[in-house]
Amino acid sequence: MSESSAEAVVAVVSATGAAGNWRRATGIAGAAIGVVAAGAAAGVALERMTVGRGMRKKARLALDSAGPYGSLRGMPGKAYADDGTELYYEVDDVEPEGGSAPRRRRLFGRKAPLPVTVVFSHGYCLSQDSWHFQRAALRGVVRTVHWDQRSHGRSARGVQQVQDDVPVSIDELGRDLKAVIDAAAPEGPIVLVGHSMGGMTVMALADEFPELIRERVVAVALVGTSSGRLGEVNFGLPVAGVNAVRRILPGVLKALGQRAELVEKGRQATADLFAGIIKRYSFASRDVDPAVARFAERMIEGTPIDVVAEFYPAFTDHDKTEALAHFANLPVLVLAGIGDLVTPSEHSEAIAGLLPDAELVLVPDAGHLVMLEHPEVVTDRIADLLTRGRERARSAAV
Repeated sequence: MSESSAEAVVAVVSATGAAGNWRRATGIAGAAIGVVAAGAAAGVALERMTVGRGMRKKARLALDSAGPYGSLRGMPGKAYADDGTELYYEVDDVEPEGGSAPRRRRLFGRKAPLPVTVVFSHGYCLSQDSWHFQRAALRGVVRTVHWDQRSHGRSARGVQQVQDDVPVSIDELGRDLKAVIDAAAPEGPIVLVGHSMGGMTVMALADEFPELIRERVVAVALVGTSSGRLGEVNFGLPVAGVNAVRRILPGVLKALGQRAELVEKGRQATADLFAGIIKRYSFASRDVDPAVARFAERMIEGTPIDVVAEFYPAFTDHDKTEALAHFANLPVLVLAGIGDLVTPSEHSEAIAGLLPDAELVLVPDAGHLVMLEHPEVVTDRIADLLTRGRERARSAAV
């Protein structure tokens, strides 16, 4: 990306903080900042569009109706956070031996079913559906729990955020995960899998509930995430551009969050313009299935702008480096896309550096949404981790 392109986009974002046409400004900035959340940050050049707006709208509708992504559903349940927020989760149980045996053998060889529950935590402005491919592969083979973080997906808006105007913290998300585990997997060994914000949630859980990690967790996967220093991420921008974005973004987000209804209308009107931004910050390869790219867009579009705004400050404050020590004696997978501009792979390398026995996997030609972009790689490494977790669970039971 050229420096002039970055400066042009910074100017667009800056305009949202000035007096003027609020409908136009918030529409553009709202869509751009909605992209930040899922792994697509504000402050990038738009891809040149070569087809008409009406045609693009029809294409999006066709992909929405044809794409199977996010269609998997399990047994629904509800957990309640310590502030009363209703957290939605789904459980996929193990099928009888006959039905899932062939897939079990493909994933894990001829070994017995895994005596564990795998709990998947998703990222910022995504939902439990972001694990679609991994869920499909493991469905019926191992017991899994998929949940929506507060204010995301089918979970309710955070009670403290709505009623008391209390900012979201990563620590709070860790406690939310504990509530889900207590409700959906109250006993037995657990494998924790987290992507981006979900990985941070797993770290926060370990920080506050080390006894749970010590007594029940048998393996951990940290995908495209960070243990801290997110305020230093440059999102692929030149120094001048990223410094400008850092200065204005907190104020812009606050203003947008206060004009949520107006911004949402603007986001809908300009959604087609930002497909290129989402793709750039979600994926690194050029041949991503258009239906998968559209699936990512839908998750981002489904996150209200005031939720985007209230979560953003938590990432600057996030620092769970010391909490990683609680994973030191466990099988750990640390996986990231080399082309990740949101949580750069250097952050995963730093995590692995503090966990010398962890398996570090850096996926070429992959961006932030690596589990959607290269699902076979992520699924294969998680399957291997589950095998190691099962062995640990068996050893602990002896």
